[in-house]
Amino acid sequence: MFLEQFGDRWSLLIIRDLMVRGFRTFKDFEHSGEGIATNILADRLRRLEAAEIIRAEEEAADARRVNYRLTEKGIDLAPVLLELLIWGAKHEAAGASCAVIENMQANRAQILAEVRRRWQERDLTPLIPRFDRDAARSLARTGRRT
Repeated sequence: MFLEQFGDRWSLLIIRDLMVRGFRTFKDFEHSGEGIATNILADRLRRLEAAEIIRAEEEAADARRVNYRLTEKGIDLAPVLLELLIWGAKHEAAGASCAVIENMQANRAQILAEVRRRWQERDLTPLIPRFDRDAARSLARTGRRT
């Protein structure tokens, strides 16, 4: 079943961080502020790779370092993830959605096109540079985390 591939919290956060925040390494995910244990992180990365949602690639400059990248199957989750982000801001943050999420809601097609462009071009720039700060500020008002 498809939910077994990416339906748990940690897998969705890894996919979000690859897609929106430009994360690529184990260390990026480990230090994301979500508090994921290293054994859980390693397990979720393995599961997502086995499900062909992400792939591990050796870094050209240092073969000891592994970078993770969404596959075509993984990037096809962009519309689903976008809707989850919008829904979460609307309902989980007691209606206090930040300007970034409001922009996402008003510009869905452009956001999805930019996500795909950045994936195709391997652009690691965070999709929404202010995402972390604004989402954290919005969610802090209710005591919830992203």
